[in-house]
Amino acid sequence: MTSSHTAVFLDHDSLDLGDLDLSALRACFGTLTLHGATAPEQVAERLQGATVAISNKVLLDADVLAANPQLQLILVAATGTNNVDLNAARAQGIIVCNCQGYGTPSVAQHTLALLLALATRLCDYQRAVADGQWAKASQFCLLDFPIVELEGKTLGLLGHGELGGAVARLAEAFGMRVLSGQIPGRPARAERLPLDELLPQVDALTLHCPLNEHTRHMISHRELALLKPGALVVNTARGGLIDEQALADALRSGHLGGAATDVLSVEPPVNGNPLLEADVPRLIVTPHSAWGAVEARQRIVGQLSENAQAFFAGTPRRVVS
Repeated sequence: MTSSHTAVFLDHDSLDLGDLDLSALRACFGTLTLHGATAPEQVAERLQGATVAISNKVLLDADVLAANPQLQLILVAATGTNNVDLNAARAQGIIVCNCQGYGTPSVAQHTLALLLALATRLCDYQRAVADGQWAKASQFCLLDFPIVELEGKTLGLLGHGELGGAVARLAEAFGMRVLSGQIPGRPARAERLPLDELLPQVDALTLHCPLNEHTRHMISHRELALLKPGALVVNTARGGLIDEQALADALRSGHLGGAATDVLSVEPPVNGNPLLEADVPRLIVTPHSAWGAVEARQRIVGQLSENAQAFFAGTPRRVVS
């Protein structure tokens, strides 16, 4: 049964490209208002009268919450809740729920796609064909860029939760040996190797852990130097995990065989970024799109609906505050 609650989705366009079914979400509320995007100065006004706020990345700070004492529930259309002042929400008695695990298949396949693209030099060969180099070749093929096989290589994982585990299974399907590293700030575990022990052993490194005070720049100049010459680095987690200038320097020096990232420390990179400089070689950058498969985004809609229904039933789920 549809509730009498009024909900406002502040940045609907960040989730839905017009390819999602919102019927389950609409059925949760008496009224659901969709705003494609919301500027900071519009947030408080647009939430007036609403009991439920839905946000992917729009900031809900203490002032916005104080201006809307009628709010009862905040549904975050993502896992990260850094856009919500959780202390202020708690003080006002507002429940905050997020979405979890929705993008595992999408991000895992993107991670392997980037790793495969680096190993096969896919982008270099595609560029060579587009530039007419194949048409000018003296033989039937181009082999200008060294290709390596993943089979028999060692993959290091930093973050072996649900997502890291999914990447490990895909890597093992390609014949890779998988080792897990110890995340800074977490209790030591026997099966997790310290970074100084892990890094020299791996042919490729992928990151799948959260960004916090312990993990910011956990991969910098020293750590990159510990990797084997020719090692590959893939980051589909958070941009701040890797010192971007250090990574650009390691690529320019030729120490790394290549790197790929789906994330940057500031998104969108309106003021530039060391990894966007034109002279950084053997680098693939994708625009935080790893999570964006239609199936993953539809799972977010499903979890938003589940979270709303559970709250109305008096049994909130995926509660973060």
